[in-house]
Amino acid sequence: MTIEELAPAQPPRAVPPGIEAHGLRRWFGDVHAVDGVSFEAPAGAVTALIGPNGSGKTTLLLLLAGLLAPDDGRAMVAGHDLGTESLAARAATGWMPDSFGTWDALTCTEILTAFAHAYAIDRRVAATPAKVADLLARVHLDEFAQRPARVLSRGQKQRLGLARALIHDPQVLLLDEPASGLDPRSRIELRDLLRELAAEGKTVLVSSHVLSELEEVYDHAVFLSKGRTVDVAASAQASAPTMRGWRLEALDPAGLRTYLDSIAVPWTQGSSAGEVVVSLAGYDSAADLARSAISAGVSLHTIAPIAGRLEQTYLALNEERI
Repeated sequence: MTIEELAPAQPPRAVPPGIEAHGLRRWFGDVHAVDGVSFEAPAGAVTALIGPNGSGKTTLLLLLAGLLAPDDGRAMVAGHDLGTESLAARAATGWMPDSFGTWDALTCTEILTAFAHAYAIDRRVAATPAKVADLLARVHLDEFAQRPARVLSRGQKQRLGLARALIHDPQVLLLDEPASGLDPRSRIELRDLLRELAAEGKTVLVSSHVLSELEEVYDHAVFLSKGRTVDVAASAQASAPTMRGWRLEALDPAGLRTYLDSIAVPWTQGSSAGEVVVSLAGYDSAADLARSAISAGVSLHTIAPIAGRLEQTYLALNEERI
């Protein structure tokens, strides 16, 4: 019998809490940037923060990062009250702003090492060349490790900003437009990294205007409108509309339109001459239409929803309509 078998069973480690916001408010004069925001972002998941410009997303992230004090309300980050345990909460948080300023004369390695020291991490552990090198490799900047930040592109600086947010191994990540400036390959790599971080048990709250990318990575969504969280029930109802736009294309566009007319399915012209848009109740209806069109001899080669669930919900918000 091994020592491990003789040892008493250890209880499973508790999953660290994520983010809890209760009635957060922040005013700038007469402007209510955040006006009673309440939501939860669980650990081990990616939560999307969605809203138009001016809806309060960045202000909310600054509040959760401890960089702004709320005028009212309460927030818990990684189990720490931001009002009474600000230092502990900030130590457990990785913050990535929309634009990451760098010291252009320093190398990527020097910048990460400086931030590790700023977080008061043990220099023998966090600031070792091996740890910094591993982190740069994780964000695909290892080839720039010893090069000054001034040679980095906008997208590469964004990746360096993500590495800086991860340098102290935080439990909670707050990311404001992390994909800004990234090329297509880097966007895919970012999506995969966010899923990896969530799988490690981290709380990931990410704000982005690119809803199609969030669609592929998020587990939960928080919608903001005019500084307020949109009712969860209303969002859930809006995210599953009874009718949805679908894009259809065929080798013979005229034949497709004639077929749709024959079965009394209304259509509108799409973004190209060969594309039409129809409203369908869901994937079952789309599959039935594709099956019947092909059976009727229509050379249908594309049928796809014109918007994902997040975009559909966003467009359905009454407060965002003009």
